[in-house]
Amino acid sequence: MKLCIINHKFQKGDGQGRVNYEVIKSAINRGHKLTLVASEIAPEIQLRTDIVGVYIPVKGIPTELLRNLFFARKSAAWLRQHHQEFDVIQVNGAITNSSADVNAVHFVHSSWLKSPAHISRIRRDLYGAYQWFYTAINATWEKQSFRQAKVIVAVSQKVKDELIGVGVPSTKIRTIINGVDLAEFFPGSSCPTELGLPENVPLALFAGDIRTTRKNLDTVLHALVKVPHLHLAVVGSTQGSPFPRLAASLGLTKRVHFLGYRRDIAEIMRAADVFVFPSRYEACTLVLLEAMASGLPVITATATGGAELVTPEAGIVLPDCNDIDGLSTAMSSLVDNPPLMESMGKAARGIAEQHSWKNMARTYVDLFEELNHK
Repeated sequence: MKLCIINHKFQKGDGQGRVNYEVIKSAINRGHKLTLVASEIAPEIQLRTDIVGVYIPVKGIPTELLRNLFFARKSAAWLRQHHQEFDVIQVNGAITNSSADVNAVHFVHSSWLKSPAHISRIRRDLYGAYQWFYTAINATWEKQSFRQAKVIVAVSQKVKDELIGVGVPSTKIRTIINGVDLAEFFPGSSCPTELGLPENVPLALFAGDIRTTRKNLDTVLHALVKVPHLHLAVVGSTQGSPFPRLAASLGLTKRVHFLGYRRDIAEIMRAADVFVFPSRYEACTLVLLEAMASGLPVITATATGGAELVTPEAGIVLPDCNDIDGLSTAMSSLVDNPPLMESMGKAARGIAEQHSWKNMARTYVDLFEELNHK
């Protein structure tokens, strides 16, 4: 089978790029021929002689909106000339103006635009206006892309529900949950002091972009006030973040440990006792599954894509992500009951083991082969 995949990046360290990176490996292992259309491709993929790379450089173009527009037009122009050379074409969202057989949807801009957590509702300035326009344009583009595809892949139940909400027939949707590296994220223990964390204290972990309120660290900090014996490790760049000041104003300086951007997140997870992530809006976050693979009980919210994986045996899913009292009660109920945390952590790992990158990639390639044989 001759397969063409179009994405901005094919890289191991990028969320959406990682999904496609794993799909590439699985397709190659099955003997399929691949052509990748991208602006960035990982060096180890570039070196392969059995993969054709088509590059559309976007460096130097000033904004993400203009870069996306440039890439969409250039990739569509290229695909119009080469469309008949492929058995299956896969794209990711509104990445190109051309039609495809499979569209893997990692984010639904139409739903994000309606979210109370959208940046334009928080920042009433030029940046907020740009974000509104960027999301609105992508919402229009993605609807056209969804109509043109034969099959839509939703990366979580939340994304599937949102797709149905914007008019995509449910019969056209397949749900393929993103994967996790089970060899990198696994239960164990790490030395807290070597990671810049205190010893012999119950420790919760929060990880994500803390420059805005979307990930909901503010609710976590307010809830932490009500759990006085619990410490919190926060992974995420603090540059331009309002949350160190908020933590200080709440008297949490000694209990909240801002670690900045870190590449050793797997080690940090092995030093934590519970993962807290009640995001206000998330399509399908990789970090949730990474925490579960690390054997951590999870506290999250229904607004977080991927929360459907968290069973009552593996964690707590709050119906309201902004419920400070509910979140503090959930945190207390776990950290005050170590046997419960241990059993939940084991259950969480068991769930994560069903969602390895290998299993996810195999499901994608199975779908490609099914379409090719129709």
